[in-house]
Amino acid sequence: MVFGSGVPTVAVDELSEGDFLLDVREDDEWRAGHAEAALHIPMSEFVARFGELTEAAPQDGRVNVVCKVGGRSAQVTAYLVQQGIDAVNVAGGMEAWAAAGRPVVDGEGKPGAVL
Repeated sequence: MVFGSGVPTVAVDELSEGDFLLDVREDDEWRAGHAEAALHIPMSEFVARFGELTEAAPQDGRVNVVCKVGGRSAQVTAYLVQQGIDAVNVAGGMEAWAAAGRPVVDGEGKPGAVL
């Protein structure tokens, strides 16, 4: 685990298939391409929809937060850590996810692209 700019960070290659992933990109980015099992709550709606995360996240597991390249997810990660949640920012975001050959699907479950 790397600590860049004070936010706990994890590299894509350190994530396992069953790890909980929170995608904080906007709706158009999500529809174009996302990790199949990720929970989607856009950063712009995050505080209002925080309860969705607490319901979906594993009680004893880590929340891996992702956006396009890592900026927005770093902000959400910092917020979650302040709330006492075990959260880490996914370094390089969905661009790193796709570059590592991890599957990306669109809103219909077909192969997607990272916007």
